[in-house]
Amino acid sequence: MEISEFIDYYKEAFGSQAQLPLLFGYSDQPIADTGKIGGCFFKGLQQAREGEALSLSADVIGCGGGKLYTGFSEMPERVPGFVSLKEKYKKTPEMVVDYIEGLGMERSEKPFLNFIRIDKAASFDGTEGIMFYATPDMLSGLCGWAFYDCNEPDAVVSLFGSGCSTVVAMTVTENKRQGHRCFLGLFDPSVRPWVGKNELSFTIPFSRFVPMMETMKDTFLFGSHAWERIKNRMEE
Repeated sequence: MEISEFIDYYKEAFGSQAQLPLLFGYSDQPIADTGKIGGCFFKGLQQAREGEALSLSADVIGCGGGKLYTGFSEMPERVPGFVSLKEKYKKTPEMVVDYIEGLGMERSEKPFLNFIRIDKAASFDGTEGIMFYATPDMLSGLCGWAFYDCNEPDAVVSLFGSGCSTVVAMTVTENKRQGHRCFLGLFDPSVRPWVGKNELSFTIPFSRFVPMMETMKDTFLFGSHAWERIKNRMEE
């Protein structure tokens, strides 16, 4: 399916007011001239949401955890202690280490990670994942769509982690193994200031997005009375 065709289906399914998703993937060259971002790089994603592409790299990302979860560095020595003793997100530093090792992340072979709004992209080439900023009503539709042709109990999952780990690291790892899991994210209090108070993320690895695009028109998102009521509320 071409991007333009998907956008038409997407707007028909979720309404004209629904925010378009972001595509993200790695490249050898940046697609945008992005300055250094201090702290959480999600503050920079606002420009991608507004239609201006973003290119992240080890030099652009100012957060050690952000560099780790985008695959641009090994785990900084201070991360386990910071996450446990400072942020108090895990009981012990050892638990942080154990959790990160269990994610199965790999270092990126390419130096840039690009985010671009789907209507600004020429094609899906190089896409690792698709990121939606979603309200509860939007999540109802996205989750239902993901469950439509998949009975696996982990078709949609919510796992512990920073915003960059749940959006980037988990989605990229899932795509590399051609997996089916979609991810709810942005529960991390550290990333919450950079997203809307009624928004979470829903990310789909490209390996899963391809078959989901093919089933989209068959789902309740088109023509069901229950979903039309929700879509009308989203349009208000």
